[in-house]
Amino acid sequence: MQAEGADMQKKRCDFSFGAGRNISEKSLLYHDTRWCKPEHRDGELYAMLVLEGMQAGVSWNLILEKEENFRRAFDGFDPKKVANYDSRKVEELMQDRGIIRNRRKIEGAIKNARAFLKVQEEWGSFDAFIWSFTGGETVDHHLSDARQMPAKDALSERVSAELRRRGFCFVGPTIVYSYLQGIGVVNDHWEGCDFR
Repeated sequence: MQAEGADMQKKRCDFSFGAGRNISEKSLLYHDTRWCKPEHRDGELYAMLVLEGMQAGVSWNLILEKEENFRRAFDGFDPKKVANYDSRKVEELMQDRGIIRNRRKIEGAIKNARAFLKVQEEWGSFDAFIWSFTGGETVDHHLSDARQMPAKDALSERVSAELRRRGFCFVGPTIVYSYLQGIGVVNDHWEGCDFR
């Protein structure tokens, strides 16, 4: 669906929101208010980790359409609650038509909750840990063309390796690059985008 009113006049990143495309309201809202915006709340940092893992092999638009279902199904993405899920809860989630019913991804969300809590214990917060890779600063690539945006880079390779070392899964360099964009560690909004 095309944006309406004043938002139609706004310039957006072409690689996601090119002219003539039908873009969902949720996708526009995500681009305009969340994508590449610094996030420091641990609950949302865990939420994005789960959503990015769930996105592997499917479209981000599908994840956004199902996000509220995921939040409901995974107890608001509370890592303490998710870390305690047992096989009965996994089976319950496997029956939930509102989410991606992939056993490996569901079990990965649980495994990641446990690893997430260990990072919080060591660092005081996951926020302190994840932002330490850039000294607390956003890496702004100042893109002007979709071809300039990589699928992964040296930063995502480094973060991916450290997350895997700490027991996380579904954190390959490409997923991690998307994650870093999603939480604002990386800013890949185009220079001409009104939502930088």
